[in-house]
Amino acid sequence: MNRFKASLLLIFLFSQTCFAQFPIVKLAQAYQDLVTDNQTKYAITSICILDANTGKIIFAKNEDKGLATASTLKTITSATAFSILGKDFQYQTTLAYSGKITLDGTLQGDLIIIGTGDPTLGSWRYEQSKENVVLTQWVNAVKAAGIQKIEGKIIGDDSLFGSQSMPEGWIWQDMGNYYGAGTSSLTWRENQFDIHLKPGATVGSSVNISKIVPAMPYIQVINELKTGPAGSGDNAYGYLPPYSSLAYLRGTWGMGIGKNGISLAVPDPAFDAAYRLQDTLKRLNIQSNHVTTTRRLNLDGSTLPAITQKLATITSPSLSEIIYWFNKKSINLYGEQLLKTIAWKSGKTPSTRGGAAAEVNFWAAKGIDKDALNILDGSGLSPGTRVTTLAMASILFQVQKEVWFSDYLNSFPENNGMKLKSGSINDVSAYAGYYTAANGNKYIAVININNYSGSGISKKLFKVLDALK
Repeated sequence: MNRFKASLLLIFLFSQTCFAQFPIVKLAQAYQDLVTDNQTKYAITSICILDANTGKIIFAKNEDKGLATASTLKTITSATAFSILGKDFQYQTTLAYSGKITLDGTLQGDLIIIGTGDPTLGSWRYEQSKENVVLTQWVNAVKAAGIQKIEGKIIGDDSLFGSQSMPEGWIWQDMGNYYGAGTSSLTWRENQFDIHLKPGATVGSSVNISKIVPAMPYIQVINELKTGPAGSGDNAYGYLPPYSSLAYLRGTWGMGIGKNGISLAVPDPAFDAAYRLQDTLKRLNIQSNHVTTTRRLNLDGSTLPAITQKLATITSPSLSEIIYWFNKKSINLYGEQLLKTIAWKSGKTPSTRGGAAAEVNFWAAKGIDKDALNILDGSGLSPGTRVTTLAMASILFQVQKEVWFSDYLNSFPENNGMKLKSGSINDVSAYAGYYTAANGNKYIAVININNYSGSGISKKLFKVLDALK
């Protein structure tokens, strides 16, 4: 090699080395600016940036510290669901009856809705799962069977996932609100209902309930909301425990607020699904002799009667479609349903603990340290869930080779010009995902801060990630 060619090679290698170092220097400075900010004085901050092609750490600080993840945990839950269930997995909900149908159309038995965990049943997000579509299918199946009267009960079979609807570690303030909806093997309308609110004429005056959608006649709502000043927004919370029939509304609802109201969690979705079917049949003059019930409410401890005939099966959207909405809109219910489903399909008791154990074991078998994954739920709503940024980044790196990766990546929202799943709970803010720079360099980025003060921390986290641009 002549001197000229050798010089060119050295210049090229030097420029490549400098280029590789450039984002590291920028990241180090941006990170230092963040951790010396007054807002992060008492915070714990962690970051892990990987080269998406090699998995090599480009920049990391406190990457081995377990922190509350908030909704960035959904990146792990969805990756595990894809891996164990498969991208084409679908739930099935079955309408069946026990007993027999007499010549005059009387069902001498029960009508039973058998749930297997479908979080989309009755959801408005999917054409085939909408409430009116599902109810129409059920009603048509009842009519096709010749049933004109039901002597027995309409039962929501919620037995598969057990009676513990809330993961351990969820807080009281979250539970009664739509984002804290509990799990059930028979869900309905994403286990939520809406309360439309109208502020009073003066600050401190009572807030009025203008409408509840759908009507919830079996729930008593005690409204303690007060009108907040203009610009104060939505500070209203529902307190409605699982399986309760008494809801309290507390907090403030600001004057001039630009939305209708708040959404609460349905306390017993299996009951609600059966109730809606009974109500629909009643309006079509197909009467039943007993009040709606569920498997859980059969207090005599008896098992369900033997199924005589299946009438209809509702099949959910594919897992890819479910995970699209799970990550795009950060639907906590989906995460908890998926975690129990992971346990069920792994041969474990379909519980939150069982799902978390199956999830941790799955990634441990792929080289992720078990101790870096302290998982208590599927959505990240529990502040007790703790995961290191290195573990999360490593999982994001590994899944790139999977056949379902394009569907997985498509589910990530756009944040700061990057494909990043966000996470936010009390004094926790985090982002995790992928970024391709203008020069073609690909990165995996996970950044997490716990115990910061004030508001607007996201912009400061983005300034750190901007060093990759």
